[in-house]
Amino acid sequence: MKKNSTLKKSGTDLKRLDAMTDADIDLSDIPEVTPEMFARGVVRRGLKPITKRQLTLRLDSDVVEWFKKQGRGYQTKMNALLRAYMKEHDKVNSSRTRGVARRG
Repeated sequence: MKKNSTLKKSGTDLKRLDAMTDADIDLSDIPEVTPEMFARGVVRRGLKPITKRQLTLRLDSDVVEWFKKQGRGYQTKMNALLRAYMKEHDKVNSSRTRGVARRG
């Protein structure tokens, strides 16, 4: 008795795909990944996510209202700005520390 093959031949042109370079791939319909999108990703394989901490913070009313007018996710935007500020100051402080170490 002859076995019927359940596998169908793929319609994909594998030779053409193998010959393609990264530059040949059209990514125009794929949205760019923003830092916010990346931050919402699920971390797996042993990496620990950055945990959030709830706190009470006094800010000027006009600042809070401006962020709220930006729409949903305004607290995430505030966090992203504070993180960017923190990272920039870490760079500045570390370059100052290296400069002091060289002189001393």
